[in-house]
Amino acid sequence: MPAIRTQLRSTKAAIDGHEATTSRTSTPVVVDEMQNLAARKIHYPLGEKDRNTFKTQDGKRVTPHQWAVYDFTRTIPCGRVTTYKDICVALGQGSPRSVGSALRNNPFAPFVPCHRIIASNLYIGGFFGEWGTGANARGGQKNTGLQCNRKMEMLAKEGVTFSAEGYLEDESLLWIRRG
Repeated sequence: MPAIRTQLRSTKAAIDGHEATTSRTSTPVVVDEMQNLAARKIHYPLGEKDRNTFKTQDGKRVTPHQWAVYDFTRTIPCGRVTTYKDICVALGQGSPRSVGSALRNNPFAPFVPCHRIIASNLYIGGFFGEWGTGANARGGQKNTGLQCNRKMEMLAKEGVTFSAEGYLEDESLLWIRRG
């Protein structure tokens, strides 16, 4: 059964009520990406008080910069990608590396779709702490490139494809939103 892209009626209502309405343009998506937070047991705090007391499963607090990155990343439409640099420009804070660090520590995946972020040169970038694929993988012996291959597979299911070298094939899928 194919999944369709849904347009949430509002962020708070979507998180609280888990309800969605079908948009006019249906786009295939990864079934695992459906945003039913209750089924996934993901708590995504919206209020400042909840965010100030929230701790990840590892017992770590989420910084204001990380919250800003996660909030922005949640707005990236299925079937589109943006860059680490475009996120920090839109937020008016941080650097591409700080965005990558926030996403590497993302406790809300797949609700915060960190797989939709690529490098400024339109290269696949990183995923789960690895950078690149195959011969282009960086990070020493522990980097197998398998995580970035997984990222490319997830994006391919959304209609976003990459060359054999790991570069975005269709630049029209690049999504840029200014804060």
